[in-house]
Amino acid sequence: MRASLIQIAVDEGESVESRRRRVAASVRDQAGADLVVLPELWTTGAFAYEEFGREAESLEGPTYEAMAKAASDAGVWLHAGSIPERDPDGSLYNTSLVFSPSGDLAAAYRKIHRFGFDKGEAVLMGAGRELVTVRLPETVVGVATCYDLRFPELFRGLVDAGAETLVVPAGWPERRRGHWTLLAQARAVENQAFVLACGTAGTHAGVPQAGHSIVVDPWGEVLAEAGADEEILTVDFDPGKVATTREQFPALKDRVL
Repeated sequence: MRASLIQIAVDEGESVESRRRRVAASVRDQAGADLVVLPELWTTGAFAYEEFGREAESLEGPTYEAMAKAASDAGVWLHAGSIPERDPDGSLYNTSLVFSPSGDLAAAYRKIHRFGFDKGEAVLMGAGRELVTVRLPETVVGVATCYDLRFPELFRGLVDAGAETLVVPAGWPERRRGHWTLLAQARAVENQAFVLACGTAGTHAGVPQAGHSIVVDPWGEVLAEAGADEEILTVDFDPGKVATTREQFPALKDRVL
């Protein structure tokens, strides 16, 4: 299975519409991959809180339309990162979109754990409530977003729902990059699953981003890691290694709690 993680740089001088066109073109360039992954809130920047309300979209808004077409044009499964979604009742959510190779919406996930400690996303966005998995031909994908990475119980729930590959788009700050790598490896080891974690580059509202998108195998080995700048990280991996790992070292069977 081939996955391409597109580590997008969010430049405050670039319009959302321009970035949307640029990212759609990058997705189309990944024809031949099985799965393409984009970062969290790449349209606005994860720390550009004042932009959330101004740039919020309905679920089937312009980003949905552009990414659905890009997925269809490339013939890939596309985790399109997340957007600031405005619900019909006016509430905002940090919502991830997953499209099939035909361009149909396969899943939408509203981020459960909101970052900010009673400010920023934590007060501007509503909290999701539902765990989301998506069945691809090669693997079952469990969907999480950025700050979710710090909450292992969410990932246990995804594994219980059948997840074998955990996909985590993020806008993770550079000052905590060590946690990013550590937690991605921990979630892989404890769940005996692949972790595909796609971050942003650039600076969001004055907050430098970590970049360093990473792919980790079920033993915690790093298969590929990006640098700090915008780039596309492509890796081939065998989803069958999940079943083999869980059979050879059946730690999940010994769970008590």
